[in-house]
Amino acid sequence: MGKRRRQFSEQFKFKVALEAVKELRTINEIASAYDVHPNQVSSWKKQLLEEGAEVFSGKRACDQQRQAEQEAALYEQIGRLKMELEWLKKKVEPFS
Repeated sequence: MGKRRRQFSEQFKFKVALEAVKELRTINEIASAYDVHPNQVSSWKKQLLEEGAEVFSGKRACDQQRQAEQEAALYEQIGRLKMELEWLKKKVEPFS
């Protein structure tokens, strides 16, 4: 059986990326201190630098809320359409 992938919390990723941005230690030193791969530290650092402004704008939270509302509306529509389909199947059955 294969090895399970480790999953890191957002707080952990942020802490590691913030330390990498400070550049007090090298990427390799940070990676060995937190027991992660140096490429992972670099990608978290890059992500923090690219999306750092969005963290404080609240845009991400609004996007997530909008997406959740849209998903709820779509699931509601799917349920309604399923009920209509079942009703139509019952009504067409005597004519078959």
